[in-house]
Amino acid sequence: MRIAKVSDQEILNGLMSVFRAKGYDGASLNELAEATGLKKASLYHRFPGGKKEMTAAVLDFMESWINTKVYKVLSDDKIVPTQRLHEALVNIKAVYNNGKEVCLYRSLSMDTGMALFGEKIEKGINQWLKSFSIIGMALNLDEVVAMQMAKQTFIEVQGSLVLSKAMDSTEPFLHAMKQIETRYTNT
Repeated sequence: MRIAKVSDQEILNGLMSVFRAKGYDGASLNELAEATGLKKASLYHRFPGGKKEMTAAVLDFMESWINTKVYKVLSDDKIVPTQRLHEALVNIKAVYNNGKEVCLYRSLSMDTGMALFGEKIEKGINQWLKSFSIIGMALNLDEVVAMQMAKQTFIEVQGSLVLSKAMDSTEPFLHAMKQIETRYTNT
């Protein structure tokens, strides 16, 4: 019997779930293999650089996702700003499973993960901030205020994810998302 192939998307999602839950240091090769549906040998075949290469691939995937689902959406001046904001927030809710998932950047910003991937994490966060700054300016905020609001948005999303995890409830995250949309649309 032939073994079913596992898609790149499935592999990246599996890897991301483990890195989100365990961080870089806590993620074992057994857990990574199990989450991807691959044997360790097959995982090493796809990622000869081991866990470091797997993590880099997941961060590249997240960067691409932010670029497509947040940055491009918030920057698309063919769509009215409030609709851009709404669509980006819907995408953010989806990537965090309405607050049930933790942030990959947060999980990897501990211990070895930050030492190895600090530049990639910083790049992703800066891309996020730039995106929300753009929508702030599209909603007639000056550049400085738009960046301050972008930073506050990032803080609220991250803080609400931590609170949602601690309370075992998606309510803090979903409430924060509503507050963010309200704050931007009432500027």
